[in-house]
Amino acid sequence: MAYTTIDDPSAYFTITLYTGDGNDNRAITNSANSGNFQPDWLWYKERSSTSEHRSFDSSRGASKRIEPNNTNQEATDTSNHKSFDSNGFTVGTSGSTNANGDTYVAWQWKANGGTATGSFNESGNNPGVSFQANTTAGFSICTYTGTGGNGSFAHGLGVIPAMFIIKRRSGTEDWAVYHHQNTSAPETDHLLLNTTDATSDSDTRFQDTAPTSASIYIGNNAVVNADASTYVCYAFAQIKGYSRFGSYTGNANADGTFVYTGFKPAWLLIKRTDSSGNWVLIDSKRDAFNQAGLDLNPDSNAAENSSTSYYGIDLLSNGFKLRNGNAETNGDGTTNVYMAFAESPFTSSEGVPTTAR
Repeated sequence: MAYTTIDDPSAYFTITLYTGDGNDNRAITNSANSGNFQPDWLWYKERSSTSEHRSFDSSRGASKRIEPNNTNQEATDTSNHKSFDSNGFTVGTSGSTNANGDTYVAWQWKANGGTATGSFNESGNNPGVSFQANTTAGFSICTYTGTGGNGSFAHGLGVIPAMFIIKRRSGTEDWAVYHHQNTSAPETDHLLLNTTDATSDSDTRFQDTAPTSASIYIGNNAVVNADASTYVCYAFAQIKGYSRFGSYTGNANADGTFVYTGFKPAWLLIKRTDSSGNWVLIDSKRDAFNQAGLDLNPDSNAAENSSTSYYGIDLLSNGFKLRNGNAETNGDGTTNVYMAFAESPFTSSEGVPTTAR
């Protein structure tokens, strides 16, 4: 059996860096290796200034903006993001995505080109459920309507999700995060993408019920299931050689913990779970050399940290290694979860190993 089913991760996830020019309807070509793709979830951040994070997806529509670092409800906005294009995306004149001379990053995931691959609306489940799933890459975008009670919705992945993120579109609630290694009973706990909070226990988020290969279970909390409110969920399954959602323990040492992923990471998101601390996001495009540390924080609109040594992480051919004792990523005895996507698999389907940076 081949090591991986995805030899070119950039066919499903890619990172594009660009400098703004202030012009409306500016088309940006993405940086996929073997043929550019049309993104379905696009997450922008201005690197050089304090704009909010901007998130758009092809299920909700190109003009529908939500912001990962805050609780704002969905807004209609054509000044940031104009369209999902066959080889990238088009931006407007907003300073959040295209101010003249400012620098930006756009993280992009491919689902199913904006076309729903299924829906599920039976008794006992949330109404209005629709999903577009890419089972090869283990990613789906789900939309549903809340009921105000316990419920569930289909995710379309065909396997159990390792992580999912839910945002109420029609209200000002936090971004709820499920991670399968958050605690020993992860279905009882949650994180919040837009805050620095530690893990919290609440049966009103996920009903204390683990997701299955068909469904995600939600409780009666307004964060995930207010009556008649609309929601979006981004769900992920682990794909060998392409994505991994794991945990590790820090040691507060420059010879820090090594975490095996089975691929050279392109994108790495870390959250300390046992105490408050920023979500830390680094990638291989903004940090072309080790040590990596030009972080952005999904819970903050702060500009990119300019010190590569602040977090000090080596992105390796088969994982990552912590290189300092920063309490948010490598505190002594701390517990941390991560979400990672590949630049290249450790070994291709033909047995070719990847090289280190």
